[in-house]
Amino acid sequence: MSAPTARPGRRPTIKEVAASAGVSTAAVSQAFNHKGRLSEETRRRILDTAVRLGWSPNAPAAALRSSRTRTLALVVRRPTDVLGADPHFSELITGMEAELAPRGYGLLLHLVAGVHEENAVYERFAAEGRVDGAVLTDARTDDTRPALLARLGLPAVMLGAPDRTGPVPSVGLGHQDAGVTEAVRHLIGLGHRRIAYVAGPAELQHTRLRRAGFESALRAAGLRPFAVLHTDFSQGAAVAATEALVDAADRPTAIVYANDSMAVCGMGTAQRRGLGVPADLSVVGYDNLPLGRWLHPRLTTVDQRVQQVGAAAARLLLARCGEDVAEEVLEGRPRLVARESSGPAPR
Repeated sequence: MSAPTARPGRRPTIKEVAASAGVSTAAVSQAFNHKGRLSEETRRRILDTAVRLGWSPNAPAAALRSSRTRTLALVVRRPTDVLGADPHFSELITGMEAELAPRGYGLLLHLVAGVHEENAVYERFAAEGRVDGAVLTDARTDDTRPALLARLGLPAVMLGAPDRTGPVPSVGLGHQDAGVTEAVRHLIGLGHRRIAYVAGPAELQHTRLRRAGFESALRAAGLRPFAVLHTDFSQGAAVAATEALVDAADRPTAIVYANDSMAVCGMGTAQRRGLGVPADLSVVGYDNLPLGRWLHPRLTTVDQRVQQVGAAAARLLLARCGEDVAEEVLEGRPRLVARESSGPAPR
């Protein structure tokens, strides 16, 4: 006996989804509520079936499938404490909202812990018809999200990916290695020879590009990195990395951090160890967030125009969602902003 299918013009039922997927109605509920002990294969089959039949768990979501929700998703794979402590996303969202709010669009921010949960969120959003599109952050090596969103039929843009020709267009400044390269040259010009880098997660594409720029700039000067330490961007990881570096024998005289939040943690850690910034240790961040201008000493950092990138991403996604919006082309590359946290290498 063949599995029932939904008749045209009638909303499908949970029983039809269950029958088509070869599971119970309870399993369908578990797949959407992330409960029970379903295998990943079974959960994906249920979600794919629901998308194919056009079923969602609630009537309002079903109604939204036939019209625009005027909502865009920003799914961020970060622990909640990291997101709360990192103003980078506040700047990014500010730029996006400047374009979305005047056009009556809202931004749905969702935090996830891992890849499987992240993919499940997109699948659920598509099945329920909750969003018109998505902004992707943190492009990764072997990133599965562009193909997934293309399969789900959700328009999307990717922030900062070096490949601008893939299934999801990329938005951001080019030459992601340029800012770190400029920072290293700045420090070498100040006499530093022992320079360390506190990087982000190794699987991120911008981590790989910036590390390559860091090492290449040192190599061009006949130097090698004092150390390269990867972190998850958290405060605890930044503090631990800084402690390991400044407690080392023949410690580095300068540290470059992958974002401003970690640089601030690094400055505080070094000062608690009795080191002066920049007298004993120069510190360089990345992002050029407002907080860096109010520190003492003010933070030397790399400006990647976070708000403008957010605004450009919103405009591009609106255009892909069918809105009459001119796309904004971002020119230039990340640039160093030299302030007082970097100075001559100690004798």
